[in-house]
Amino acid sequence: MSSSDFRQIAIRTESGKAERLFRAAVSAFCSLTRPSRREIGQLEDLTLPLFDDVSVESRRYVAAALSECEYAPAALVRRLCEEPVDIAAPLLIRSRAVSDIDLIALIGRHGLPHARAIARRKDLNPTIADLIRVLERPTLVRVRDPEVSAPTKPAAAPVNAQAAEDSATRQQAPGIAAENARRRLRSMMRTGDEALAARVDAFPGSDTYVKLRETALTGNAAFFQTALADALDIDFSTARSLTANQSYSSLLAALRSLDLSEDRAFLITVAIYPSLFPHPQAIRTYLDRYRLLHRDVALDKVRVWKAETVSRMVRDASSANRDGRKASNSDDVAPLLRASSRK
Repeated sequence: MSSSDFRQIAIRTESGKAERLFRAAVSAFCSLTRPSRREIGQLEDLTLPLFDDVSVESRRYVAAALSECEYAPAALVRRLCEEPVDIAAPLLIRSRAVSDIDLIALIGRHGLPHARAIARRKDLNPTIADLIRVLERPTLVRVRDPEVSAPTKPAAAPVNAQAAEDSATRQQAPGIAAENARRRLRSMMRTGDEALAARVDAFPGSDTYVKLRETALTGNAAFFQTALADALDIDFSTARSLTANQSYSSLLAALRSLDLSEDRAFLITVAIYPSLFPHPQAIRTYLDRYRLLHRDVALDKVRVWKAETVSRMVRDASSANRDGRKASNSDDVAPLLRASSRK
C-alpha cells in the first residue's frame, strides 16, 4: 500500500468523513498478504490522527479486523487495547501484536474487565493466567496460620467445615486479603518456574533472574540489593547505590549486563520503580533504551563498579592495617614511657 493508495481512499470519501477513511484504510491494509514496515507506518500515520474523531462502532470494527491480522501495526493496536473491553476484546483475545509486557500493563491499568478477556487467549503465559485467577477471587487466597487453624472442637462434617472456612474468608479485612493475594502470587510464580522455563524463553541464567524477580516482588529493597550484589559480584553498598537514584539508568545497565530479555528486565524494573511507568509511552521508552543499550557497554559499567568495590576493599584493609600499627606502636611505647617516668 503506497501513499497514492491512501490518497485514492481519501478522494473516494466525502470531505470530513473520518469514519469512512478510518475503516477503508484498515480494510485495505488487512487485505495485504505481507505488508512492509513502510506500509505499516503509513497506516499508523493515517489512522492515529483520526482516532479521536471516529465513533465507537468504527473502533470496534477496526479492532475486530486487526485481531485477525498477522502483521497488525503495534501502535494502533495498543491504542485500541486502551479502549473499554467491549471494543478491545478481540485484540486482547487474539492479537499477536500484544506482548506479555503489554498484557501485564493493561491488567494493571484496567483491572478485571480486560483481565477476563486476556484470560481467553490461547497459550497465555502461565504467570499471567495465575495473576488473573488471583484477581478474580482475591478473598479466597489466604495464608492459614497453623496455630489459629488448630481445631478447638471435634471436626464437623466436611460440608460444614468448608462452609465455616468460606465464612471466615469472607470476614477477612481487605488489607489482609490483599496481602494474602500477593503472597499467593509470589508462591505461584515460584512453583511455575519450571513451566515458564519450558514454555517461555528459558536460558542458563534463569536462576539469577528468578532470585532478582522474587526479591524485587517482596518490596524489601535490601533483599533485592543483596541479590543484585550477588548477581554482579559487587559489594552491597554499590548495589544499593544502583537503586537509590531517581532514575533507573544504572539498574537498566546492570540488567542488560546479565543479558536478560527485555520483558524480564522490565518486570524487575517496574517492581523497583513503579512510579516511573504511569503510561504506555514510559514503558515504550524503557524498552527502546534497553534494546539500544549494547551489552558490551553495560559490561563495561559493571567492570567499573567491580573496580570500585575492589578499591574500597583495599582502602578498608589499608585503614585497618594503619589502625593496627598505631595500636601496636602505642603498646610498645607505653612501657618505655612508664620506665622513663620512674627514673
